[in-house]
Amino acid sequence: MQQGTDMGDRTEDVFTVERPWGQFRQFVGNETVTVKIITVEPGHRLSLQRHRHRSEMWHVVDGPVEVLVDGARWTAETGQDVWVPNGSTHRLGNPGRRPARVLEVAFGDFDEADIERLEDDYTRY
Repeated sequence: MQQGTDMGDRTEDVFTVERPWGQFRQFVGNETVTVKIITVEPGHRLSLQRHRHRSEMWHVVDGPVEVLVDGARWTAETGQDVWVPNGSTHRLGNPGRRPARVLEVAFGDFDEADIERLEDDYTRY
């Protein structure tokens, strides 16, 4: 197991429940998490980074987005979920013409100081 609190791929726990009025999608239940919406402007990307103390699940709200996790690169479309295990190198980018939004659920000890930047377009290290 990697350092920190890697609990396995939490995208497998996401489910949808039908109701008479429509549906809801549950991403996590009864856990301590940090949740945020990340907006990436067209043509921009986050740093190539990793964390020691948290894993992340990304849900693409408005895509597509380019995803890189431990050397695997793909395009994630609106509605797709991505698992980022703690300790993995990862990056999120927007190749589109409109802002892209991703819902991030961070599992573990959340602290922005836990970002280890390996590459950065804006020279932040």
